[in-house]
Amino acid sequence: TSLFNAQIPHGNASLLLRRVKVQDKGRYKCYTSTRKAPIISMIMEMTEETFTCSTHNTYPVPQVTWSTDPPSAEGSLYNSTISIMDNKGLFTVESTLRFLGNLSNYTYFCSFISADKSQVWTASWKKQGALWFYNHQEDRALSIPCMAPYALQNFSLTWTFMSSSEPLVILRYDTNNRHIFNVWEDHAELDPEQLLLSNASLLLRKPNIEEHSGTYTCIISGLQSKHIIQTHVNITASSLSKSDHPSVGFFIFIIAVMLPRCLRQRSELSNGVISVEVGPHKDLHVPADPTDQGIQGNSQGLQPEVEDQAVGEECALDLPSVAVEKPEDKPEDVEEKGRLVEKNVCGTSEPSKP
Repeated sequence: TSLFNAQIPHGNASLLLRRVKVQDKGRYKCYTSTRKAPIISMIMEMTEETFTCSTHNTYPVPQVTWSTDPPSAEGSLYNSTISIMDNKGLFTVESTLRFLGNLSNYTYFCSFISADKSQVWTASWKKQGALWFYNHQEDRALSIPCMAPYALQNFSLTWTFMSSSEPLVILRYDTNNRHIFNVWEDHAELDPEQLLLSNASLLLRKPNIEEHSGTYTCIISGLQSKHIIQTHVNITASSLSKSDHPSVGFFIFIIAVMLPRCLRQRSELSNGVISVEVGPHKDLHVPADPTDQGIQGNSQGLQPEVEDQAVGEECALDLPSVAVEKPEDKPEDVEEKGRLVEKNVCGTSEPSKP
């Protein structure tokens, strides 16, 4: 005799008689039990590319479903599920899903549903985007978010931290007794009021670059549910805040551009040289000494007056006085060829009024 083992989970307990004889005649009775092996636990495992959910020692085989938040496109979730029965007729079910694109864009949900729909076990996993923290202010604090995907009445909370070694449990909390086990009591804390709203965010006070940079994992375990949220935290030193950087760059730009121009103008004035524009394109430098030879056709020299005080105020420099005398009569040839101009401090020229 034998049974159809593959059909038993589906309710077929038929008995197979081989080589039947006359002596096998009679009444056969089949006894079945309504006792079940309910789902009692759920295990989650993650790699860089996959998320695996499994349950053990259950009967009958539960249904497995996958989903994401926000919802993904239909047919985009690829998963594989296997069911293995042991010698007691109990099942181990394992289902693996391949992640979509950017992990930080989705929360992944895995659910086991019992055959009679009386049980629904749900697990979720989310990898948040990395957090950057600049500890240039000693009194600053960092909040690492951890929010359950839906409201939970009774749950336990575990925070772990991993840098280069094995994960370290830094904090535990249970809503039943409201007891907090805190290894980082001097650096980490929870908000009791927010915990009532299923907000288990961790607050780090005065984070340290070497001690507190790494991966933080928040694990929320409720009735027939388990939720995991991972966050990588980078803590760096910064001597100046971001708002200070543009002003520093602005002052450096002003010094680099304006100082050479002012020094060059000071040098020109110290040598007693002024600029005269003749025609639309030609510039000539004329000695300020009236005895020196000037522009051709003007043997007496062309010497406009320069206000050294105004120039000094423009560049904020102490400049030597340059005093020249205006000619009584302007030569006709110069008036016809061009206009007299005075060079200002920053290198631009403006026509002098006749």
